Amino acid sequence: MPGPSTELVQQLYRIPPDRFVAARDAAVADARRAGDPGTARQLARLRRPTVAAWLVNLLAIQRPELVADLVQLADALRTAQRELRGPRLRELSAQRRAVVAALVAEVRKLAAAEPDAPPAGRLPLAEVESTLNAAFSDVDVAEQVRAGRLLRAASYAGFGEVPRPQLRLVTGDDEEPEEERPARRPAAQRGRPEAAARTDRATSRTDQTTSRTDRAAERAEQAAQRAARAERARQRRALDRELARARTDQQRAEAELTEAAGQERDVAAVLDGIEAELAELERRRAVAEQDLSRAKLARRAAERAATVARRRAGEVEAAVEALAAEEGDADAGGGAAD
Repeated sequence: MPGPSTELVQQLYRIPPDRFVAARDAAVADARRAGDPGTARQLARLRRPTVAAWLVNLLAIQRPELVADLVQLADALRTAQRELRGPRLRELSAQRRAVVAALVAEVRKLAAAEPDAPPAGRLPLAEVESTLNAAFSDVDVAEQVRAGRLLRAASYAGFGEVPRPQLRLVTGDDEEPEEERPARRPAAQRGRPEAAARTDRATSRTDQTTSRTDRAAERAEQAAQRAARAERARQRRALDRELARARTDQQRAEAELTEAAGQERDVAAVLDGIEAELAELERRRAVAEQDLSRAKLARRAAERAATVARRRAGEVEAAVEALAAEEGDADAGGGAAD
């Protein structure tokens, strides 16, 4: 029967977990208003993923080609494990570590582009890595990862399929599982001919070969685990060195920042002093300009007064000279009359 579209489900599962329930309930309400109760019921059964599962779903939805490569490599790795092909198994294991590291880095970039994602330091990338590694061992996990419908992080500490496939000895046209043969062997050994005894010895040697093969597979598994632990330890040491360098750079930058801030304060204080001196000089200049203006006015008034005084003095001198001339003329006329 019809149900929610793949696009709608993917849209819900790429929403951060803290907003998933509200978005799902809104989609349920929309389906009910549209008269589609079946779709509403199916949407209501969708469960909120954890943050780690959401990050893996985000990877599957936005980078499906990368997840398809992971699933393809997981199939090849399980095939090599079943067939006990050592060189191929080591090659694929190295590819697995590289692919998982690349996918975790891609998850970090996708989360950085999401506005509501947790800060980079709080991303559960270890759970993401564990889930991607589990996808190599468990076909169900791989399918959930590919579909972008993961609800919880997955983990698997071992190597190979879960559960580990039984080993069978195939000789000629006999494809019976080896572990079923010993149950019939005691009855067959009573009174049998030498050919049957030789067959028993061959079977015993085959059992030993199978046991050695099993132990070789276990050793290969243990070696792969040790290699994985060594790789993680190497990555941890590299990160520790990078962190030490980053902290050293931070301390140096903090010291430079403190020094620069102190220099800024000192220069600001000098500038404040200069501005205060400039303000005082501006005030004194304004006072001097006012004094100069008053002095100019006084000088002009004095010049006008001096001009008036000079003119008056000249007039008085002219009057005195005229009077003296008249007096001289009068004295001269009096003497003639005598």
